[in-house]
Amino acid sequence: MLRITLASLHLLALSLGLMAVVLRGSALREAVSAEALRRAFRMDMIWGIAAALWLVTGLWRLLGHVEKPTAYYFANHWFLLKMALFVLIFLLEFGPMTTLLRWRKAFRNGAAPSSFVTAAAAKRVAIIGHVQATLALLMIFAAAAMARGYGA
Repeated sequence: MLRITLASLHLLALSLGLMAVVLRGSALREAVSAEALRRAFRMDMIWGIAAALWLVTGLWRLLGHVEKPTAYYFANHWFLLKMALFVLIFLLEFGPMTTLLRWRKAFRNGAAPSSFVTAAAAKRVAIIGHVQATLALLMIFAAAAMARGYGA
């Protein structure tokens, strides 16, 4: 039952994260407004929670010996591709994360969104989110190949 629970939570985190990062980008592509920013912040929070759940369940499945032996994963090319894509998603998040933290602070302090959000910065965060979602989709293909024994 643990295997099913972890796999289900892992997939749930992936789907919630994909939805949230795409909707965060969509909110930031709108005209700068308090409501659009609130939606972007809400989706960013869901993205963060989903990413944490994704990471925890993934590590548990990798290191907890609930699925295949750890050696199987590290000898599998599709798994290594999956991890490279995950690291790239994580590295791409540093820019949006620091930008949104700055914006949250300014927003909490009562500043008008138009005083701290530029269209170019909002567009950059949105594009990065959409790139991250695309990379996560590629991870799904790598995971499907690995689960069927390819790459060993």
